[in-house]
Amino acid sequence: MTTQQLILTLVLATMVFSVALELRIEDFRRVAKTPRAVICGLIPQFILLPVGTWAATLLLDLPPNVEAAMILVAACPGGSLSNVITHLGRGNTALSVSVSAVASVIALVATPLNFSWMIATNPATAAWIRELRIDPSGIWLSLLLLLAVPMTLGLLFSHKLPMLTARIRKPLGNFAVICLLLFIVAGLVKERQLLTLGLLPTLLIVVVHNACGLLFGWLTSVAMRVSEKDRRAVMIEGGMQNSGLALGIIGVQFGSDLGMVTVASLWGIWHIVSGLAMVAWWRRQDARSSV
Repeated sequence: MTTQQLILTLVLATMVFSVALELRIEDFRRVAKTPRAVICGLIPQFILLPVGTWAATLLLDLPPNVEAAMILVAACPGGSLSNVITHLGRGNTALSVSVSAVASVIALVATPLNFSWMIATNPATAAWIRELRIDPSGIWLSLLLLLAVPMTLGLLFSHKLPMLTARIRKPLGNFAVICLLLFIVAGLVKERQLLTLGLLPTLLIVVVHNACGLLFGWLTSVAMRVSEKDRRAVMIEGGMQNSGLALGIIGVQFGSDLGMVTVASLWGIWHIVSGLAMVAWWRRQDARSSV
């Protein structure tokens, strides 16, 4: 492991640790009160979007690194930004927080498991991984360690030292995110000659991919007949993946491959745009219904 990869590993671990500091016992207790709605929010994240993405990469003739990035983003859980967007869209914020909390724990196993089997069973990405001389089983173990160790330490730290946790939670999270962004920006600047209008097809892929996540959330919520507020939360949870986590993993495991970084970076930008668009649509609906 290079010095750059080691530093990025520590940054990613810090980011996961800071996420764990945000989790509260109350977030998990709410699951017992509304298990059906929480399960509804988890299905798009860990089943529909990953499997749908894997199937799409088998059908489409895309560059292997683009397909690998799509698979990785789909395998990541939702980020905390989904809670903010749900609140702005007048959805069930408590449900969104509970789904995010449970998803963070499930991701310890589900993210490396989903990513490893989807990469290995896609001929194009499997061949690309072999060319890079990366062991798929090594990826699984590495992702598990990158997620499980800092997440467990964060939960223990939050439980044992609540007052200190309250003081360092936000500064630590902001520090990790800023460091990660600096790594990404530095990589993009280094390869700036490749950033042209040729990115438009990749952006289109990201837009459609994100729309599928929102659609899967809507379909699941309709099928399970949850309330309108719950439906909004489930849709946002399905369409807002933790692209920051994906970017960190790409830096550590794939040497900041430009194609993968581009997909994950565009995801990070676009899912905010689509989320705010949904907020505007829902608020317009509410305004009409109140007249």
